[in-house]
Amino acid sequence: MRAVTCHRGELAVAEVPDPVPGRGQILIEVTRSGICGSDLHARTHSDLTADGAAEIGYDGFMRSEQTVVLGHEFCGRVVAYGPGCHERWPVGTRVVALPVLRQDDGAHLTGLSERAPGGFAEMTLVSEVMTMPVPDGVSDDHAATTEPLAVAHHAVRRSEVGKKDVAIVVGCGPIGLAVILMLKAAGVRTVVASDLSAARRQLAARCGADIVVDPRTESPWTAYGERKGHLRTAPSLIELGMDTLQVLRRVPGLPWWRVMRAAEKVGATPRGPVVFECVGVPGMIEDVITHVPLLSRVVVVGVCMEPDTFRPSMAINKEIDLRFVFAYGPGEFYETLQMIADGTVDPSPLLTGTVGLDGVADAFTALADPDRHAKILIDPVSDVRTV
Repeated sequence: MRAVTCHRGELAVAEVPDPVPGRGQILIEVTRSGICGSDLHARTHSDLTADGAAEIGYDGFMRSEQTVVLGHEFCGRVVAYGPGCHERWPVGTRVVALPVLRQDDGAHLTGLSERAPGGFAEMTLVSEVMTMPVPDGVSDDHAATTEPLAVAHHAVRRSEVGKKDVAIVVGCGPIGLAVILMLKAAGVRTVVASDLSAARRQLAARCGADIVVDPRTESPWTAYGERKGHLRTAPSLIELGMDTLQVLRRVPGLPWWRVMRAAEKVGATPRGPVVFECVGVPGMIEDVITHVPLLSRVVVVGVCMEPDTFRPSMAINKEIDLRFVFAYGPGEFYETLQMIADGTVDPSPLLTGTVGLDGVADAFTALADPDRHAKILIDPVSDVRTV
């Protein structure tokens, strides 16, 4: 079969052996595959990422000297089952799958491991246990966005953002746009989107962002106004605490400390916005921590492949809640697919182009320009070479 391989950072269309499904595996014909920012990073930073993965016990991540078929966002049709499968769906059924393939030496990351070739190909293998049928009415294009939207769904859930909170999305690439879609699906009323690219700001608005800013001319930290009462200086927090205590202690016999604890439980105490850092380049965490209001929650979604630094003292002084997120669970993947099916989430604004296998290298180049594209899909039977 034909597939796009990556070796020492070079992409090439090659003839490779047809995959043969092993125990518990399904062979699928790929109908669409999405190019992810992780694919762009893995092409150039695979060794660094592999070193980090090995430190937490996974030594199967791709390395530059290996030849790997990329692609972990895909949908396709069932072609054949391997031994030990339940054969849950008829041949020809459209499916999506979590990109984790169980082999005899353990589980591997599909499209990011030599042991689990990915979806930039005519066919690929998936684990039956990780596979889900695509609901009727969901196009192949939209089904292929299940994986990146599940990443965003997980990030929004981990953030514990409330409907009345201000959510600020820094960076409106594909994952930032997906986060905006999931924030609006969760009912968050005020979503601020910030990006240097005019094209991506337009896409952010299409995804439902309530306020869209160019950070060169307007601060995302103040664009929503002061109506939320976010605290921006240490003295303002100290003064608020003193003023609150002064009021409460005017009531004789009132257990003011219990009132304060009760206020915390119902969310009546001060808090900042919930910020999603979706850029993933060195310096962004420091920049966000430096500029966010006090008591903010910062969720790091963007994957920075290089070492980075920030000032813990600044985060401490502001009492910033810093969280890092990765991937999603099977339940979140399923929920995302259902949200696409019932129209809760419309992935259309993410999709800006489609190429065939011969156009993948050009698509990687095009994705380096934020004003040209967000998410490019691959149709393995298409002869389109440029986007």
